[in-house]
Amino acid sequence: MSASSIPRTLAAPAVAAVTGAGGGIGRALALACAGEGMAVALADVEVEALAATEALVRSMGVPTLAQRCDVSRAADVEAFAQACDDRFGGVDWLFNNAGVAVLGPAWAATDADWQWVLGVNVLGVANGVRSFVPRMRARGRPAHVINTASAAGLATLAGSAVYSASKHAVVAFSECLAHDLEQAGSPIGVTVVCPSLLPTGIHVSQRNRPDNLADTVAPAAGYDERVRAGMAASPIDATDVASATLAAVRAGRFYVIPHAHTGASVEKRMHAILADFGREHPDAG
Repeated sequence: MSASSIPRTLAAPAVAAVTGAGGGIGRALALACAGEGMAVALADVEVEALAATEALVRSMGVPTLAQRCDVSRAADVEAFAQACDDRFGGVDWLFNNAGVAVLGPAWAATDADWQWVLGVNVLGVANGVRSFVPRMRARGRPAHVINTASAAGLATLAGSAVYSASKHAVVAFSECLAHDLEQAGSPIGVTVVCPSLLPTGIHVSQRNRPDNLADTVAPAAGYDERVRAGMAASPIDATDVASATLAAVRAGRFYVIPHAHTGASVEKRMHAILADFGREHPDAG
């Protein structure tokens, strides 16, 4: 993605809205924004975790709003956006960050697995954009949308079919959103965050899974062990991701890829695509 010539300089203090703010990257983003003097609106489906983040943000002396929100439900996200309007007069930075995961062979994923993961990871981003971006455009001032995807949205790994499919969708959606805003001449930037494994609570996200979507692929110790090992070995934590993300927004950069090893995975995938393209079209280029 190329940088836009449309001015998007945001005067501080501003307002940030963060979904999935109860922990992990969401909490780190909220605290990072508060550290820059921004008012912060927080949303999460987990009430106790949300309250804990709210207390931390309030202790930093910035205006704060916290609201329970299931991002897979359009009405919940719309209510959150309206609450932000009512309290702050709008939002300048929107962090569509909420995410969940399941692991297992592609053929074993249940209908409920697909509904739950796509509902949160993909529709959660779409709902955020649908509720907040028209409001941002109506205000006519510089703003930014930040969508949390994953390194799994840039490359693939066995056992992650449902999660990877959802995160590839977030990357593609973010790219299209940037194109659409550019074409509309809107002073709204877009950034997509693609971290690899790091210490967060996503590996236990089943704790917030709705009862009506409880049917899931049988757990496999090997996949779980791989995830836990990757988290433990990560040189990057949620605070690092938040810092890199805010720096990218300030610089107008589209991709945030905090883990250096992600580059090798992306390069391997691109080489495979280009190699097959070359075999199919040997005279191209």
